[in-house]
Formats: sequence, C-alpha cells, structure tokens
Amino acid sequence: MYRYVSPVELKELVRAGGEGRSMRSSADFVEWASALTLDELAEPFTFVVDAAGVLRLAPRRSEHVVCAGGEEVLSAGEMSFREESERWAVEEVRNQSTGYCPDVISWPAVAEALNRIGIHHSSGFTHEVVFRRCGSCRELNIVWEEDFVCVFCGEDLSREWNVAKLDR
Repeated sequence: MYRYVSPVELKELVRAGGEGRSMRSSADFVEWASALTLDELAEPFTFVVDAAGVLRLAPRRSEHVVCAGGEEVLSAGEMSFREESERWAVEEVRNQSTGYCPDVISWPAVAEALNRIGIHHSSGFTHEVVFRRCGSCRELNIVWEEDFVCVFCGEDLSREWNVAKLDR
C-alpha cells in the first residue's frame, strides 16, 4: 500500500464523492468510455488502484490523491486506452504519480484490476518511473537511467523504494 506523500494543500482538495470513477466491471468501463469524446480519449487518464483492488479513473489533470479519495492505494499513475476489434485495451500505462510515488513492483495490482474488467494490457508498465527519497536532504527524486544520485545534494540514493519511509 502506498500513502500520499506530497503537499498537504493538494490533499485538502479531497471531497466526499469526488474520487475517480470506479471500474468494477467491463460494463462500468464501457459505459464510462462511451460517454467520452475522441479528444478526451486521446489524453491519458489519472488512475489509482484502491485498497480493494478497484481501478479508479479521472481526467489527466486530476490529482491522484483526489482520485483515491485521500486513501492509500495499491498503485497510481497515468493510463491511456484504445479500442481495437471492438475490445478495449491499454495503450500506455505508467506509475507516474508524484503524490503516491508507487514503486514499479506495484504492477500486479494494476494488471489484476484491468483483468477484472476485461481490459487487454501489456505485461508491465509501458514506462516505469523510479522514485526515491534522498536520505540526506529528504527531497523526492526521479531516477533516470539507473543514476541513483540525488539531483539536489549529490548523495547516493537507495536502490530500494524508500519514499514513505523517509517522508518528511
């Protein structure tokens, strides 16, 4: 489980009933997707997989913490879809959420949520984002090309996910 680790001001945006749309079945997804315009479908969506393993979707510029209703999640990021041969599939999916900073090992929760609603998907994130918190300056880092060095202070970063462990 991943808890929200970013600015408190964004968590204050959470309102009862304002969370992302829950996708509990294929019918839920089809109903949701068929109400979208082509322009809306062209952009990725904010997603979380909630504690119950349910995929929740919201417009891309939505905060993950709002999509999750302020709760802990099994994974979070961005996801885009395409329809192929009258079937829905994930086009791209990434764990890009600076609110929750989920580790790449959160993929099985995403796959299980997609399987439950019958959405075809890849075997993993199409783009993996590696988050680490610096043990020295406590700043959040995104690791690029296996360079585990803090961009803020130059200290070595943990090879293991540590974002919430070293939270401010």
